[in-house]
Amino acid sequence: MTGKEEEKIIILDFGGQYSQLLARRVREARVFCEVLPYDAPVEELKGENLRGIILSGSPATAFSGEVLPCSPAVFTLGVPVLGIGYGMQILAHQLGGRVAWSKSLASGRTQLRVIQAQDLLAGVNDGETVWMDHGVAIESLPAGFDLIACTWDVPVAAMADLEGKFYGVQYHPEVRETPGGMEVIKNFLYRICGCQGLWTTAAFVEDQTETIKAQVGEGKVLCALSGGVDSSVAAALVHRAVGDQLTCVFVNHGLLRKGEAEEVRHTFAAKLGVNLVYVDARERFLGRLAGVTDPERKRKIIGEEFIRVFEEEAGKLGHLDYLVQGTIYPDVIESGTAPGTRLVKSHHNVGGLPEDMNLKLLEPLRELFKDEVRRVGSELGLDEELLWRHPFPGPGLAVRIIGEVTEEKLAILREADAIVVEEIKRAGLYREVWQAFALLPDLRSVGVRGDGRTYAHTVAIRAVTSIDAMTADWARLPHEVLASISDRIVKEVEGVNRVVYDITAKPPATIEWE
Repeated sequence: MTGKEEEKIIILDFGGQYSQLLARRVREARVFCEVLPYDAPVEELKGENLRGIILSGSPATAFSGEVLPCSPAVFTLGVPVLGIGYGMQILAHQLGGRVAWSKSLASGRTQLRVIQAQDLLAGVNDGETVWMDHGVAIESLPAGFDLIACTWDVPVAAMADLEGKFYGVQYHPEVRETPGGMEVIKNFLYRICGCQGLWTTAAFVEDQTETIKAQVGEGKVLCALSGGVDSSVAAALVHRAVGDQLTCVFVNHGLLRKGEAEEVRHTFAAKLGVNLVYVDARERFLGRLAGVTDPERKRKIIGEEFIRVFEEEAGKLGHLDYLVQGTIYPDVIESGTAPGTRLVKSHHNVGGLPEDMNLKLLEPLRELFKDEVRRVGSELGLDEELLWRHPFPGPGLAVRIIGEVTEEKLAILREADAIVVEEIKRAGLYREVWQAFALLPDLRSVGVRGDGRTYAHTVAIRAVTSIDAMTADWARLPHEVLASISDRIVKEVEGVNRVVYDITAKPPATIEWE
């Protein structure tokens, strides 16, 4: 059992920026949860394994035309309900309390005054720092509720109906700016909802292995292996379940990082014993990219060519029944494919494979967040080096070279990028940054080497911190690390005489340059 069959929490998403983060916090407490839209029909919420419901934050307010109500039936299911931020407002609003705008309320860090340190706030210290994101006050509590916490400017920072098991906090326990927030989440899950923490990595692997075996039977399975974390873990999990019934196709389009193709082949063919078809299509891709400078055109060419190559290789393998995709839970939520969710953006994990391939999908990771995918990979024996590799764009180095992609530019960029990664790892910072990489602008500048003048390439360095890549800030790398990176690149990489560092956040910039 993975735990989801025995205990589950549902998060009703009102559009808050922290909804996925909140779901990850629940999973960190080893309790399975699902994210559904705020107006999900009550039929989607019911189930013997439902232990509680959390109402998320929202940019809306619960006292004007912006009100986003959940189904009143949520409060009649007989399970505890916790409202966070806007979730507390809507809880008060729908249960008969009064919510109003207040100009005097401050947002940001503040200190919590604990009035009742029991149930939800057990173990939470008086004066603890919490993160407020609001301008709304609960003017009157619904019948049956007690005030359990406030702050210097928020008269109701937390409330509880102990008999009905309804709770609300105006602050956000899920964010890092609330250091003791996990205590509140765990109190709700364990003390109030009676969860036991059954959602474990080992149990998930065991359950999925049996599920895949039963689903596939004697069928043949195909996986497009990119070398990224998601496709690698998905392939390893399916291989554990069906062994030689799985064939992975790895297309080397010549746009990979230094040593990446060799690493993938070693991990899957030599170490794990997976049937791996390696396709060296470097000349083919670079031929199609010759003379192309527009970034969108590059992406389309690479995507189209990948499909053609993959089709050709799949055609050589005979009859196939299933296709493995490394879809993960954020993809499901954002693509609107979870029950009742709305489309945010589409995800094409394999690159838009043709419908006439007529393969059934296997998506063994579709319930997992990225950190859980990494833990599953570790359970399956994949190397930490692979599991913690920074995100890499599907078109590879082609979109980190501004302008035309050539063999010369690829060679320069691979070496420079490898130096960036090596120096950041040497400084012990690799896991602290979301992405760190080199890119090659279409720019040359004058420099000096020895007694002579040079006119050579400029390498740009990009390093960012992020939670989910929706927003990102530039990483404040120590100056000595930046100096080491710059010194090594100009000394070791032929054709480069200048290194610059990108200090732009997302937004207004994106993480990648193209």
